[in-house]
Amino acid sequence: MTPGSKDVAPEIPVTLETIQAAAERIGPYIERTPVLSSRSLNEPAGAEVFLKCENFQKVGAFKFRGAMNAVLSLDEAARKAGVVTHSSGNHGQALARAGQLAGVPVCVIMPRTAPLVKLRATEAFGARVVLCEPTLAAREAAVAAEIDKHGYELVHPFDDWRVIAGQGTAALELLEQAGPLDVVVVPIGGGGLASGTAIAVKALSPSTKVIGVEPAAADDAARSIEAGRILPSGDPKTMADGLRTSLAPKTFTVLSRFVDQVVSATEAETLASMRLVWERFKIIIEPSCAVPVAPIHHRKIVVAGKRVGIVITGGNVDLDAIFDALRTKFVDPAPEASNG
Repeated sequence: MTPGSKDVAPEIPVTLETIQAAAERIGPYIERTPVLSSRSLNEPAGAEVFLKCENFQKVGAFKFRGAMNAVLSLDEAARKAGVVTHSSGNHGQALARAGQLAGVPVCVIMPRTAPLVKLRATEAFGARVVLCEPTLAAREAAVAAEIDKHGYELVHPFDDWRVIAGQGTAALELLEQAGPLDVVVVPIGGGGLASGTAIAVKALSPSTKVIGVEPAAADDAARSIEAGRILPSGDPKTMADGLRTSLAPKTFTVLSRFVDQVVSATEAETLASMRLVWERFKIIIEPSCAVPVAPIHHRKIVVAGKRVGIVITGGNVDLDAIFDALRTKFVDPAPEASNG
């Protein structure tokens, strides 16, 4: 990794003070989400595990923190012109809601494959949605076209210092609510949440280990950090749709410096961990949230005797498949075949 490389941000302007300022700025708009614990996760791991439940955040995901901070940080000209982003769902919803609250026009570029529940919610918050092909190149081209046409300011889903600072506020709350932690586990997709979390945690508690977790099918963060340059995942096949994105220069730079370890979770481990949280914590989480639970649940990380915090990122699950299955079985069952 050489200075000036296109994969490296020249500096990291986000500090603990930046994140604390973001917390004060967005405080009137966000929810201070709960921290939950359960013997079903604690006892097998031999640890005290605390889930920071951002599925209870506005729009159902941590993304609202970064989006709200970015919108409130705009200058007057940008507030009037509006903002644009690309998103598979949660960031788009978050920016749409933030813009609605602040009176800022929002345009969201979404892939045609985005979950319907997220597309509908984004439109319900007043954003203009533009669909594109499900590739990064298509997203970026659509964003560039909207900026050229309307003069929007880009609020990147994760490679934006304002967004990173906002996401870091969840870690501030986690440490306040749970007390001292030996380990903080966070999912990695594009790396915005992991970056904000790592900066906040390492500033407040340098001895706390920060572990990132990504789907085994989308393990670009581990490969990139090891190689010293960004190695994109391409089009990974994983149920954790929020973690399919690859790192970008700002997040790559932060994670390379501040994250202690990156591990992966298989699809089977993710599904089993999602079921555990649904069954034992009685809360709805999406697959991306189960990814950081998986290494603890399946004991891929040794945390015996330690206090562990996990950021649960969102709960925007497309429930149509579940309710369609129940309807097919109990409400509109197919007629039984006749033996005659």
